[in-house]
Amino acid sequence: MHPLVITCLLSALGLGTVLTFSSSHWLLAWMGLEVNTLAILPLMAQKHHPRAVEATTKYFLVQATAAAMIMFASLTNAWLTGEWAISQLSQPIPVTIAMLALALKVGLAPTHFWLPEVLQGLDLTTGLILSTWQKLAPFALIVQIAPSVDSRLLIALGLASTFVGGWGGLNQTQLRKILAYSSIAHLGWMVLIVQFAPSIALLNLFLYIAMTSMAFSALKAYNCTSLNDLATSWAKSPTLATMLTPVLLSLGGLPPLSGFMPKWLVLNEMVKQGLQLPATVAALSALLSLFYYLRVCYAMALTSPPNVTVKTTPWRLYPSHKHLFLALSSVVALGILPITPAVLAWFT
Repeated sequence: MHPLVITCLLSALGLGTVLTFSSSHWLLAWMGLEVNTLAILPLMAQKHHPRAVEATTKYFLVQATAAAMIMFASLTNAWLTGEWAISQLSQPIPVTIAMLALALKVGLAPTHFWLPEVLQGLDLTTGLILSTWQKLAPFALIVQIAPSVDSRLLIALGLASTFVGGWGGLNQTQLRKILAYSSIAHLGWMVLIVQFAPSIALLNLFLYIAMTSMAFSALKAYNCTSLNDLATSWAKSPTLATMLTPVLLSLGGLPPLSGFMPKWLVLNEMVKQGLQLPATVAALSALLSLFYYLRVCYAMALTSPPNVTVKTTPWRLYPSHKHLFLALSSVVALGILPITPAVLAWFT
């Protein structure tokens, strides 16, 4: 694809997200979501591979369905109340439809079925955009309508997502599907707390983006898409493998890494709100996610392939990838737990 075309598409991606961020009217927010969707479709299908075309088609159909549901909910609310403002979404039926539509857009369970299949059909760069940037605009709308949503619906969506994200990744050998189920689980943690403490949900989203960006960047540097490919990573780049292992454990929420902070804050706030049982269930579901992160770490750092002798030379070569972004995301994913109060105050 020509660099000018890629620049235009990435600019449209940014424009759609900023338009949704800055809008207080449902029509403008819907327009931003549509611009966002249409801009990423050519990037998804640029390889002209059958799997990429299939993933693009599935993504388009799902996003079009979710956008139609959002428009229907906003029209219904305007019909009942005469208000088009996002903050004035007050009727129970439009609120529920809009929340389910946004859950479909970001891939929350039980509307998650499209996300692993779509992510599996994409290359790692487009998968990174889909897993991080494409979550921003819908999540901004979730934060705005969360005070009007029934808390039981949010808790049900959150717990279902944490369990599906944990169970679904257990027997996977494809790294992109593992990261897709990781996305579902992390979004579940965000939705659990978004009504009670939006700042903690935004902090969770920020850390998830940083950790996932590092994971995708490292896999792109290794050119690995499965656990078998990852077994040769230590011979290719020991330094990168050393950094990626704790980042994956940070995604699982293991202390003293940065990924422990949002889970700890979410559980603390849920207990304060009197939700001890959902907090306990969410904490137990985090063990499922941690298990498959440990599988990936084991395959990467503790196994040696039979042909390791011919794989020992690449680390001597000059690296072809620029690692500044990877280094910055690694620092965020690993080192900000000690400054938790300052980070939380900044988000608040």
